[in-house]
Amino acid sequence: MKTFRRLIFGEIVNAVTFVTLGFLALFFFFDFVDEIQGIGKNNGAYKLEHALTFVATLVPSHLYELLPISVLIGTIFVMARFAQSSEFTILRTSGLAPAMALKNLLGLGLVFVLLTFAVGDYLSPASDRFGQLLKSRYMGQITVGLTGAWLREKQDDRSFAVNVATLTPEGQPSGIRIFEFNKDGQWLALIKAKSGVVANDTWELQEVERNELVRQGSEASLSRKYKDSEIWPTGITSEMISVALLKPDRMGTIDLFQYIRHLSANGQTTQRFEIEFWKKVFYPMSCLVMMVLALPFAYLHFRSGNIATHVFMGVLAGISFFLLNNVFGYIGNINNWAPWFAAAAPGMLYSLASLAAFGWLVLRQ
Repeated sequence: MKTFRRLIFGEIVNAVTFVTLGFLALFFFFDFVDEIQGIGKNNGAYKLEHALTFVATLVPSHLYELLPISVLIGTIFVMARFAQSSEFTILRTSGLAPAMALKNLLGLGLVFVLLTFAVGDYLSPASDRFGQLLKSRYMGQITVGLTGAWLREKQDDRSFAVNVATLTPEGQPSGIRIFEFNKDGQWLALIKAKSGVVANDTWELQEVERNELVRQGSEASLSRKYKDSEIWPTGITSEMISVALLKPDRMGTIDLFQYIRHLSANGQTTQRFEIEFWKKVFYPMSCLVMMVLALPFAYLHFRSGNIATHVFMGVLAGISFFLLNNVFGYIGNINNWAPWFAAAAPGMLYSLASLAAFGWLVLRQ
């Protein structure tokens, strides 16, 4: 088995690395071409080196997205080449049982699972956040849509709707509006602040204007006060604000889980984010699915056929997996499926299909 691992594992790692670098170089070029149009903007503050740095911060996100498909292409290529040269046949006649081959490939697949998880959960969110802040530092503020980012929070018998118009180059909220309501849903006050600093369980608001509705019997009047600064206690963190900038699948698993808890505690729908959370959990496992999908190619005969055709068909099967993975996410959200099922169903279907094809090829031979 040591000989098998040294031979197969080394070839697969080299092939996956080569495919991944090729894809990353291609995406880097496309991203850089898109970014060239921004060079020279903001009175020339955004320069070539800034564009290159920003494009480099996108590499971890692309790596996270490409790793499973790179594992599939690299493994299929190695398995098909070993089958064509009869090396895998020699390994089989030397005592390599199908179950042992599958077990060893899944062991290597676990390494890619851990790598994908580490990149997607730690490196990619940090890199995306750094890239956004870097770009905003030289291009101006980060806008978060036409109406800004909206968040909701309950505190005892009060509820708050928080609107953040933009983020500063330092990543702090700017153009803040906080609407305060009582337990009956009646509006009580509106706090406006030019900017804020997010700390632990508090926001330090700057240049604050507070408009408060004062009720006296059947009459009501509007009171307006101004302050240079004010401390507002809240559980809304900078990570929750950044969800307006980062897609849910670009957030870390823990940050996404905390955001779901925040939405649930404040009576907001969480279906979409729960599906994304479970997709974050199951996506690294797709490397194992790709390994299972590639193994049957070692049991095919390529002498009478073209190896490139079989490899191409395998790649198409892998691409169809990722398309189905996205489709199931949308269908699950529309039909209110269990989030874990919507995220895991494509992987289970393709794993069963791959194992069935693997078993059929083994029995046939």
